[in-house]
Amino acid sequence: MTTSLADHLRSLPDESLAALLQLRPDLVVPVPADVSALAIRAQSRVSVARALDGLDQFTLQILDAARLTRSPDDATTATDTVLAMATSGPQPPAPTAVRAAVGRLRALFLLYGPEHALQVLPAVDEVSPYPAGLGRPAAELDPRTAALCADPAKLRRTVLAAPPSARAILDRLAAGPPVGSVPPGALQAPPLGAADPVLSDPTNGGAPTGSPVRWLVDNRLLVPATTGSSTASGTVELPREVGLLLRRDSGPLGPLRTSPPPVAAAPREPKAVDSAGAGQTMEVVRHTEGLLEQLGDEPAPVLRSGGIGVRDLRRLARTAGLDEPITALLLEVAYAAGLLGELEMPGATTGRYGADQQVLPTGGYEVWRAASLAQRWEQLARAWLTMTRQVGLVGRRDDRDRPITALSAEAERASVPATRRAVLGVLADLEPATAPTPEEVQELLDWRAPRRSRGRDAAHREVLAEAAQLGVTGLGALTSYGRLLLGDLTSTDGRGDDPLGVHADVESGDPSNAARALDALLPAPVDHFLVQADLTVVVPGPPEPALAVELEAMTELESAGGASVHRVTTASVRRALDSGYTADDLHDVFRRRSRTPVPQGLTYLIDDVARKHGGLRVGLAGAYLRSDDETLISEVLADRRLESLALRRLAPTVLCTQYQVGRLLGALRDAGYAPVQEDGTGSTVLARPRIRRAPPRVSVTTRTIDPLAAPKLPMPRLLGVVEHIRRGDAAARAARRAPAVVRGGAPGLGGGPVPAHTHSEALAVLQQAVRDKALVWVGYVDAHGATASRLLKPVSIGAGYLRAEDERTEMLHTFALHRITAAVVAD
Repeated sequence: MTTSLADHLRSLPDESLAALLQLRPDLVVPVPADVSALAIRAQSRVSVARALDGLDQFTLQILDAARLTRSPDDATTATDTVLAMATSGPQPPAPTAVRAAVGRLRALFLLYGPEHALQVLPAVDEVSPYPAGLGRPAAELDPRTAALCADPAKLRRTVLAAPPSARAILDRLAAGPPVGSVPPGALQAPPLGAADPVLSDPTNGGAPTGSPVRWLVDNRLLVPATTGSSTASGTVELPREVGLLLRRDSGPLGPLRTSPPPVAAAPREPKAVDSAGAGQTMEVVRHTEGLLEQLGDEPAPVLRSGGIGVRDLRRLARTAGLDEPITALLLEVAYAAGLLGELEMPGATTGRYGADQQVLPTGGYEVWRAASLAQRWEQLARAWLTMTRQVGLVGRRDDRDRPITALSAEAERASVPATRRAVLGVLADLEPATAPTPEEVQELLDWRAPRRSRGRDAAHREVLAEAAQLGVTGLGALTSYGRLLLGDLTSTDGRGDDPLGVHADVESGDPSNAARALDALLPAPVDHFLVQADLTVVVPGPPEPALAVELEAMTELESAGGASVHRVTTASVRRALDSGYTADDLHDVFRRRSRTPVPQGLTYLIDDVARKHGGLRVGLAGAYLRSDDETLISEVLADRRLESLALRRLAPTVLCTQYQVGRLLGALRDAGYAPVQEDGTGSTVLARPRIRRAPPRVSVTTRTIDPLAAPKLPMPRLLGVVEHIRRGDAAARAARRAPAVVRGGAPGLGGGPVPAHTHSEALAVLQQAVRDKALVWVGYVDAHGATASRLLKPVSIGAGYLRAEDERTEMLHTFALHRITAAVVAD
């Protein structure tokens, strides 16, 4: 079969061979040496399984029809025979649809040969042993069952005589797969209707009067898979003839559907879908920024097994006001986007948490914060689509009954990007703003790629839930900007034409189509706010980055959303003064930013806090406390709330303590004072916190969307691969034409070996060929000890090496003379 397929591939033009490589890109990784190697790889189980995984349900059923209609003599079928079986059901598909499916199978070379003698790749039967969910023919299972199936009338009477419980088993196996597990003792129980001297055992299966499985086996409708002479446990199989009889109403292939199942839900209003999704994107960006700020203030230690501990995840979720699954999702996405990373802690002692690494924002977080809201969301969404992390596993138990934590290696799944692309691809192929139910999405996936979607219902529901939480979908439908983002990520053909990324570098500074579409839906960033009489500050929209920094320094956030509310407090004003603002700076910010008159109470608050600010000075003793106001010093010394500091008076205006400056500052502020720190010269030390950042990380968006998929090459490069394969095929044929002495010995006259050239004779032939510029067959031993032969045109000999031009590749090669075993002038 391999030779036949190889010959068929050799007869194809280069364009057809390149089309095969384009449809099955795994065949070129690595590039086959010749056509024979390509044919062997095309028939391998792994490659055939990949090709089958991408086929829809109808095409797989047509392939099953081709397998079922193969001739027992030469194992071939014909297009007309396949068409006859496919259209034999009660609702036959259109002949054009059947022929189109056969054409797809032939393009993938799962079927090959002329239309009147099509052959199926043998690996198809290995990957999928039961065509159309039907079992093996009765002749392959049991001679007595084959005799029953040879008499159609008797077989029909036997099936009609089956008791209801046995008939239910037959119908279940006829729907496929045709193999079922046998409960322990089922085949030893008496058949239905027979006397049972032993009390019924629920493990025997069936009704209390007996076992339906035993009845089916005794009447040759099921065949047990025996192990030696024992049939106590194992499986039973439904013969193909019985399955075809039971499918007489639906057809041999079962119900055939040439198009995807319809979606019952009516399309929603596109504007409502985009508005709901855009509102969610604002929440995603806000919550992600809040989580990263928390980790910047209090980094989470990395567990010794990797990831963030359950307690730290709960702390972050509680502080952010989020559920733990959503918190884990945002942390995973931020990590994949390069906004989070690990920082080594030199000199730390390894303890319960490991304590040698901490999770905190990277330097890229600052760049991300400065971008527009749409661009920030796009970076997160791209990271989610391309990351190989299944967030739904966080919180579950692994095989060793250990909890799977956020950012741990146990949540890594290489197939997740393809799953996300498949689920969103279903939504993208529907009419815009259509919101199918999860069940309808699963039905569409089962039709589009049944082999891939089998048993992955939970993963598909997780993708839909995560897409809604991230704002990729709105009201259950794919948003317009989500559709553009998915199109940008899945259009890999353009990247194939630009392997060096030249065009991407030129356009990298421009916002993408998805970012521009989302930006048009979001409210414009504002550079002002409204100050109320109760000292609340209302920001009527998302603040621009500069305003956001000022609000963070001067106010306390009370509520967030499309319009956020902040409040000016004594603590927030003191925090602004500690970070370097002066009272005049604060007055100027509120006067410049506010669209309403600044309340008098706010002016008094700023002036009052500024007047008290710095009245006390803290330095090192442990720490000292000084003030020009002797009364204030006496008040602090007498304050019972500060007794734990053990303050001592050194002078009328100076106190000291054994504790460090940080504790002294914190205790004084908790007691309502407004101290500032000074250095050894008496200059004020600004209290702006030092920002710690993890080393930069590369975002996962720089890699391909599906790490398991083979690279898709453009047609010009595929034609180059085909040319390489053709040359390898020519070299293999040429090697077979090489003289026996060059090939390292072959049967000679009388069955003895052909005498090999001596090394001196080979050198003489090569030297003469250099002078005559003649072609020479050269045999040599490569670095791995394997013998090979080439047709060469020697150019020069010197310094122990031969330089020669390969006749096939027209390239110069260098050969060590001591590795050359023979040389013969070509005819």
